[in-house]
Amino acid sequence: MILEVIIIKVSNKGETMTKMYKIILASLVAISMFGATASSAKTLQSVQVMSTKNSDGKVTTKTIEAAFNKVGFTVGANNDMNNPFGKRFPKLHYKVYNLAVFFDKDLTYKLIKKYPNFGALTPLTMSIWSDKDTMNISTLTLAGMARAGDIPQDDADLIAYANMISAALKASMPNGKLKDLTFSVKEPKNSFATSFEAEIDTEEVSDFEEYKEDFQAEFEGELEPIGFLFPNFLNLVDEIFEDAKDETYDFYDTYSICKFDVIYPVSKNHPEAGAYAPCSFYMYKRKDENKMHLGFLGVDNWITTLDIDEQDSLDPLREAQKMIEDIVNELTE
Repeated sequence: MILEVIIIKVSNKGETMTKMYKIILASLVAISMFGATASSAKTLQSVQVMSTKNSDGKVTTKTIEAAFNKVGFTVGANNDMNNPFGKRFPKLHYKVYNLAVFFDKDLTYKLIKKYPNFGALTPLTMSIWSDKDTMNISTLTLAGMARAGDIPQDDADLIAYANMISAALKASMPNGKLKDLTFSVKEPKNSFATSFEAEIDTEEVSDFEEYKEDFQAEFEGELEPIGFLFPNFLNLVDEIFEDAKDETYDFYDTYSICKFDVIYPVSKNHPEAGAYAPCSFYMYKRKDENKMHLGFLGVDNWITTLDIDEQDSLDPLREAQKMIEDIVNELTE
């Protein structure tokens, strides 16, 4: 209909020609607005999956780790989950299934300075899996990190982190492509972050390092007997803050926490869930406060961004979160 109007007006001159330009301009604006509306209506995915054909087997969990390290990340645990899965469960879902952790020191420092609870995303995680002749990597997107960490999506350091992840994915899979994911991401009314505070009686506690170690011994002692594992641990004061000559914290540690009975059923239909697992649990004390802060990303981040609706996945996720919450609440009373 627009094309017909334009053709009719072209046959006229002068003022009519000016009107024709206005019609074209209005039409282009309308098309542009429609395109912008359609684009903005598209769901921003919290997770991204890079995939590549790998029939020659050249892309491995080790080459992926090396590519991430080369870009500048520090890759910690890169665990073959099929090994323990094969011992505990009757069937493996994939030829390869690894969970790995990674972080960048400089950007982590900058983000924690602005958002102290960024420890819930330190380290970041990824799953690596092979289905037939295809190798895949899942990580959080910029939108996913912003949403999970309650950080503005236009934060320059968070954008730099997301760009660094994109570079690492491309370096890992030069011929890879991002999958077109269509999960129905549900935006929360409130943050899904799970956080706690513990008041510290400074009349009874003078050695905060000893206080921390005692707490961690109890924390690990409660979680290990019920099946939780700690594949990675970061002392961010030693790893980051000392190099920056920053004495803000008496301590700042993060655990990577995993439970086979959780990730095994979830990974069957959602191998990309490794972008959230193992979960990072932070605990820190600022020198100017007499309290300890603790927290981790709630499992509703997984559920509401990956369309998880299978009961055999939902139940272990919610049960695991409740176990951790109950133990931390008991230890911080």
